[in-house]
Amino acid sequence: MSYDDETDGFGAGGAGQTRTRLPEGGTGDVYGGARRPTRNPRSLVTVVGVVVLLIAAIAFANRGGGTDSPRTTDTAKGTAPTAATGMRPVAGKHAGIPSGYARDEQGAQSAAANYAVALGSVDMFRRASRHKIVDSIYTPDAATKLKGPQDSAYSADFLEKLGLDPEGNPPEGSTFVSRTIPVGTKVQAFSDDTAKVSVWYTGLIGMSGEGSTDPVRTTWKTWTFDLKWTDSDWKVVQDSERDGPAPVPGDVAASTSDEISQAVKEFGGFTYAR
Repeated sequence: MSYDDETDGFGAGGAGQTRTRLPEGGTGDVYGGARRPTRNPRSLVTVVGVVVLLIAAIAFANRGGGTDSPRTTDTAKGTAPTAATGMRPVAGKHAGIPSGYARDEQGAQSAAANYAVALGSVDMFRRASRHKIVDSIYTPDAATKLKGPQDSAYSADFLEKLGLDPEGNPPEGSTFVSRTIPVGTKVQAFSDDTAKVSVWYTGLIGMSGEGSTDPVRTTWKTWTFDLKWTDSDWKVVQDSERDGPAPVPGDVAASTSDEISQAVKEFGGFTYAR
């Protein structure tokens, strides 16, 4: 996690961003200005019919059995990078973090995605839970070197700027939000004992509550992990972040603080698997 910007646990200040609104009438296009062709109603019905038949065929082909398919990479299967692949998520957990990944590219991607989620959680803002996370996902040597500098980074002054007390707790009646939501993973390098995996993610960071001066906002970043096969699992040796890729902001109106707080309580996270 980056701490270069003291106003954002994800390393993004959030200030000076410009909201893009497309002109009404469908003539605006920030990706080149091309108009969308008009559709023939009969052609649209035909397309919908084909899609329905395709969905039915896929459902028929995948029914029954219930057993896991063999592990294979996207390249070997010839599928698109966004296609669902691999076996079901890992069943084991260590300190609340999914563990027990396969010693292959898919296992390394699953580990990187889940580690990004843990490192972007609210637990990183409390010393005791932060140390548990670091000890769980980093190699022993890396964890030992990392905890001291992290404790200094999560100083009382830094936490105060986020609206938290020195222990990392929000004011009564407020909800501190910090989440990482992976969008996709990419293997940069892989061998039997090491892997380099990038996780493209969107994040939520901010304080939801009456009078908050740091409202919950989104960030877009790529987190890259150098992993090593240690103690029968993938562990982080080192990691780095960079901004983007970021999409054009949408025109959905921001929700109230009450809606955000309720959503954070009601919507749980996921265990990610490639």
